[in-house]
Amino acid sequence: MVKLVMRYWEPVPRGPVLWAARAEPWSTWVPLLCFVLHVISWLLIFSILLVFDYAELMGLKQVYYHVLGLGEPLALKSPRALRLFSHLRHPVCVELLTVLWVVPTLGTDRLLLALLLTLYLGLAHGLDQQDLRYLRAQLQRKLHLLSQPQEGEAE
Repeated sequence: MVKLVMRYWEPVPRGPVLWAARAEPWSTWVPLLCFVLHVISWLLIFSILLVFDYAELMGLKQVYYHVLGLGEPLALKSPRALRLFSHLRHPVCVELLTVLWVVPTLGTDRLLLALLLTLYLGLAHGLDQQDLRYLRAQLQRKLHLLSQPQEGEAE
């Protein structure tokens, strides 16, 4: 669905506006504050992508570690990183939500985009956890089947 929205997106420049900072001093300070928050958010997003490896961000490292019996990759993180993850599972999501919602003018087209991507981010985390539980159950079932002696094998 997100791909369809991005593919066929058309801005509505003269559509209804839900909020706009037009009166002084708001017309100067609100866009400046939004700009600063956007720059900080994008810098945080890029720094997180540089600090954590891509395999871990996409969940591949967690599956790899589990298959090899190495435990959770988070166990190897520093106490500061663990404290961050205990309060916030996906830090990039907060920065992306800041970029989506902290704007000086919010029209209906931007509202639709922000709502769809917020819904996507909210549902994606639940689906990740559900998929992880399913994959772990399937792995345990297969490992159990492989560990049982086959018929005709000498014991």
